[in-house]
Amino acid sequence: MDARTAPHPGAHHPTLDRKSVGAVVLGNALEFYDFTVYAFFAKPIGEAFFPANDPTHSLLASLALFGIGYVMRPIGGVLIGAFADRAGRKPAMLITIALMAVGMLMLAACPAYATIGGWAQVIVIAGRLVQGLALGGEVGPSTAFLLEAAPPEKRGFVTSWQIASQGCAALFAGIFATALALVLGDQAMAQWGWRLMFALGLCVVPVGLVIRSHLPETAGAEEDPDAAASTLAVVGRLLREHGRLLGLTFLVIAASTVSNAVGTNMPVFAGATLGLSETAATAVPIALGLASVIFPLLGGWLADRVGRRPVMIWPRALILILAVPAFAWVVQAPSAASVYAVTFLLSALSSINAAAVIVGIPEALPRAVRSAGLSIVYAVSVSVFGGSTNYVVNWLIATTGDRLAPAYYLAAFSLVGTVAAFLLPETRGRDLDADAEA
Repeated sequence: MDARTAPHPGAHHPTLDRKSVGAVVLGNALEFYDFTVYAFFAKPIGEAFFPANDPTHSLLASLALFGIGYVMRPIGGVLIGAFADRAGRKPAMLITIALMAVGMLMLAACPAYATIGGWAQVIVIAGRLVQGLALGGEVGPSTAFLLEAAPPEKRGFVTSWQIASQGCAALFAGIFATALALVLGDQAMAQWGWRLMFALGLCVVPVGLVIRSHLPETAGAEEDPDAAASTLAVVGRLLREHGRLLGLTFLVIAASTVSNAVGTNMPVFAGATLGLSETAATAVPIALGLASVIFPLLGGWLADRVGRRPVMIWPRALILILAVPAFAWVVQAPSAASVYAVTFLLSALSSINAAAVIVGIPEALPRAVRSAGLSIVYAVSVSVFGGSTNYVVNWLIATTGDRLAPAYYLAAFSLVGTVAAFLLPETRGRDLDADAEA
């Protein structure tokens, strides 16, 4: 029995209590908390750091600043993901949450352009680059840890908390922002209150660092000789031995990313395209958040009982079937109720699907390249489609005049995602030290 097939010390499942799971998924939660807060306050952030005579130019500059972070995600996926396979999950998770805190602090505490001029722009751009690096490397190590530390019969449910944490963070961000606006008022929120939202996120970082530092290790070079390879060697092995799996994974995650982006675009669709009131449009994230909290856990539970592939395939196939009719209903009978219902339905199906994806993909990879493989594919897919989908669907509506354009775009990617999921291996009950996918 060689090193690749011998039982791994990490296979003895350490105790993973609720506090530990919370510390592991905290990084993913912070990502979506930051995403939601930035989306809420893109306008005042632009005015603070990129003042212009035309408010639209400030807003566009702010949105460009947000997109800069996506550039660094693939780099973070390669560097930190490979580091986690070489040195262990725990040190990688400590690095990513610390870097996230640095990036958020640079944005929250940076003086405005009016105070220090162009240096303000340099600081916030650097902060977004640091944060993008951290976020690109967060998903792989934390997901690999949950997978390797969970009891085999509960891997799907435990790992699905990675997805559920995103919904929790978005929901809490919406609640905090609303409460703070009621206390401070709109003017104070626009001037400085938005900084408090980022400060609230920073407050939980020390807790996450302390708890993560006491987590057990599930991988590392001292236990797995294959994990001692250099970053380039890890990437080369991934492409050489698991290229087909990574390609299919890219397509599956792309479909999930487009689903998420279409969901987050629903407030814009409700207001700008359907003409609903601002109050009705801004309440859409509540429906999105509720579905994103509940249904990933259902997806993880189902994946433990019926397998990963069925839970990847059927919810995505249902989105393919229902996307166009659902959007057609909203367009023909535009109302707050119809928008909320469609948002909730599509988000629920996508969340169930995502839970199976987040456990099935790393299960199909060997331990020595598990973190790097998931990190790289996830970061590249999210960078390409997470940053472009909202622009593309709104451009399609403006260019074609067809208000069903988001549905067509979503259906097309769901078709691709369904086919790709059908071609992936089933991994429920698999030995996590198996050398390659079946």
